[in-house]
Amino acid sequence: MNLLLKLLVSSLAVALTAWLLPGVHVENFLTAIVVAAVLGLLNTFIKPLLIILTIPVTILTLGLFLIVINAFIILMTDDLVSGFTVNGFWYALLFSFILSFITSVLEGLAKQDDKQSR
Repeated sequence: MNLLLKLLVSSLAVALTAWLLPGVHVENFLTAIVVAAVLGLLNTFIKPLLIILTIPVTILTLGLFLIVINAFIILMTDDLVSGFTVNGFWYALLFSFILSFITSVLEGLAKQDDKQSR
C-alpha cells in the first residue's frame, strides 16, 4: 500500500475514532490528516526510544507498559496538533485501542480491493 493511501486510511480511522469517543475531538478532516501524519512520525522516531528506555518496566509488566507508551504518544500528538484534543489518559488509551482496530479493518479492506483490481 503506498504512503498516500496509507495516510488517507489512517486519517479516516482518526476521524472515525474521534467521532466514536466523546472525549476526543478532531476539528476537521484536514486536522485528521495532520494527526495521522504526526502519529506516524512519533511512532517511527519517538516510540522506539521510549521502548528502549522503559525495557525494565516493560519486562516487569510482561509488555503491558507498551499500552501506556501508546497512550503517551497520543497525548504528545494532542500537544503538537491544534484542533485535536484528548480529555486525559484514559481517553488516549481508548483512542489507541479503537484507532488500531479501525486502521486494521480499513487497511484490510484497502488491500482486498487492491487484490481484486489486479
